[in-house]
Formats: sequence, structure tokens, C-alpha cells
Amino acid sequence: MYNSFMKQQIIKHINEDYRFPVRDPLWKHIYLTAGLREMMNDPEFQKLGRIRQLGPASLVYPGATHTRLNHSLGVFFLARRILKTLLYVDDCPPITLEGAKAFLCAAMLHDIGHFPHAHSFKELPLKDHETLSGELIRKSRIADLIKDKIGSDPDLTAAIIDSSIPDGGSDELIFFRNILSGVLDPDKLDYLNRDAYFCGVPYGTQDIDFVISQIRPTQSGIGLTSKGVTAVENILFSKYLMYKTVYWHTDVRISTAMVKKAVYLSLSGNLIEAEELYGMDDQQFYKRMTRLPEELASLIREAETPKKYRIVNQMAFDESNELHRNLMDLDFRYHTEKNLARGLRKQNRNILPENHLIIDIPSRISFEVDLPIFNNDGSIVPFIHSGSVFSEPVVRGFTDALRYIRIIVPEETALKYPEISLT
Repeated sequence: MYNSFMKQQIIKHINEDYRFPVRDPLWKHIYLTAGLREMMNDPEFQKLGRIRQLGPASLVYPGATHTRLNHSLGVFFLARRILKTLLYVDDCPPITLEGAKAFLCAAMLHDIGHFPHAHSFKELPLKDHETLSGELIRKSRIADLIKDKIGSDPDLTAAIIDSSIPDGGSDELIFFRNILSGVLDPDKLDYLNRDAYFCGVPYGTQDIDFVISQIRPTQSGIGLTSKGVTAVENILFSKYLMYKTVYWHTDVRISTAMVKKAVYLSLSGNLIEAEELYGMDDQQFYKRMTRLPEELASLIREAETPKKYRIVNQMAFDESNELHRNLMDLDFRYHTEKNLARGLRKQNRNILPENHLIIDIPSRISFEVDLPIFNNDGSIVPFIHSGSVFSEPVVRGFTDALRYIRIIVPEETALKYPEISLT
């Protein structure tokens, strides 16, 4: 039975067992236990230090060379702060010491299965990085570290990260899973702040002390006090601005589209296997992909200098347009690219290298607003009905304002054909 003694055990662990500092440029000292420090030094975790958090964004923002390892430590730091806040609230749902440790391990390991450009490859026939993280935690030496050095359950840690693992009706698992991935999760709070810091832009900055102070537990996750509504508004607008200025900057989109096309053609042509990509770091990815046939290898090399390519058509993505919807299918998109390139070559045989006309369409962004708000009178309302200016149409408008279909070609092609139509 859950009682105050069990709760005090967890509070004691949270407050006293984290004695080994790691210096972080954003959060300053991040304290780890001896077991977590050993896990940080594991080769699988250290691999994250060789994967850039923002991929090609450093081509636009030279400071954006921070890594998945930096970010993972930051997520752990914020998860520990959130957990500490929840434990001091009287109506915190019952949790166990083993569960609390598994949650903090999950925060630190949530990206352990990441490989280069993974977020850009969601439409490709590849496993989600969360699934890979869960598999790696259960099958590698990390499982032994979690059991023997940290005193928790690697299966629970994996399940908190990978929502495809059945929850088995465990309220504790659901509670921790919803904290790690939600509207106000530590992942989002770290990456918005960290990406803004290293890019040198102000848009992603969040008032972390205020946000965490306004968090309240629910039976299945967290909510916010009515005072904290502004924190969600700030996150929504920050996310919009970071996509507009950083994540989906045109040069970043061009570079990403080139890499994605090379990987798509390599997979569909059986030139590489999906399993080859899993576990790679940035350098290994570049080395392997530049050994492909030249028409594909050149896409990877030239993605490092996207300013040699130009956008010759840009239009807002229209969900009601059948052609736009069809272009979301990568095979249909590829055949459309081939037809457009064929039309150009009829006019000038040497105008365009093979597969170097690219149609780029970003995936739809999710702006999560599913968060309960605790009013002063004791009532609970959804965020969308909390009086915020961010109504459902406004939130939908964020994505619509960001999504563009772009036709990309080499600079020499664009000089002769400055505008190329989809039809």
C-alpha cells in the first residue's frame, strides 16, 4: 500500500542520491547518481554525442552543433525537477521508488535509439527511434546497468519511452509515459530552450522555473494551474517561431530534402538496408551514404552546401487539393519528380543531373494542447477552453502557415528555368 513512508523514500532519493555533477552550458550543473554516471559513459549513450541535435541547421546557425547527448542530459535534468515538484503535492498519484528511477532513466535514455536525420525520415519504412530506444534498453548492457547499478526495471524504462509496448493496465506506467511525452514534457522544454540557446535566437526560451512551479499532478499525467496557461501559450508560439526560423528554414529544408531523397532511393533500390542506418552516428552515416552510386552520393555531399540549390516554385500545402494530398505518398512524389525532370531534359539534355529535382513537403506538425487546467474554484477545464487566445482554429493555423510544397533544383538549372510548375 502506498503511504507517506514510500513517498518520503522517493523524495530522499531525489534530493540526496544525485551527487555527481556534469557541467551543462544551459542548465549549469546536472547531478547524476553513480549508476547514471556509469550509464552516461556507456558506448551506446556516448554515441549520441556524435549525432547533432539539429542536423543541417548548423549550416544556417553555426552555433547549432549541440548533440543528442547534451539534450538527453537536459531532459533528465528537467524530468527530475518535474518529479520533485509533483512529489511535494498532496494529491500526487501513488508511485514507487522503482518506478521513479525508471522514469528518470527513461528521460535520460529517450533518444538512445536515435540515428542521424531520424525525425526527417518518418515517412520512410524505418522504425521509430522510440521503438529502437526500447529495444536497445532491453537488449544491451544498459539493461544490466538499470537493474544492478540503478535498482530499477529496464522493461518499465523501455515501456515509458515506447508507447507501442502494451501498458498492461499499469497506472504508474501511464502516468510516467504521459509526463515524458505531452504538452509540457521535459523533452520539449529542453529542446526549445537548448536549440534557441545554441542557435543564438530568443524564440524558444521558456521560463522554466515558472512553468514547473505551476505543474500539478493528475491521475494520468500532469496539468497546470490557471496561472500557468501563459506557459502553454509561450510553448505554442515558441514552437511555431522555432519551426519558422530554425527547423524549417529554407536552407535546412533543402538539405534535409536532399538527404531524404538519397535514403528513399537507396532503400527502395535495395542499396542499403534499414538495419544499417540504426546505430549510426553522423560520421558513419556520411561515410556509408557517400559510397553509394554517384547520383545518390552527390546528393549527400551537396546537402552540406544547400545554397548551391534553389527553390523554383513554392506554394502553400492545401489539404483539399488532390494533387497535394497525393504528393504525400513518396512513390507518387518520386514519379512526379521524374516527369518534371524529363520535361526539362526534352528542352536541354544536360540541364539536370539524375534525381536532382526534388519536391519537398514537410510533415504536418502537431501542436499539442490536450492539457487540463486547474481553476482557482477547483474546477478543471481543457486548455482549449481556458480562455486562451489559442483556440483550435488558431492552433490549426500554425501548421497551415508553415507547410509549403517546394520544387528544388541545382542553381545552374534554376538560372535557365527560374520557375517550374507542378503541372
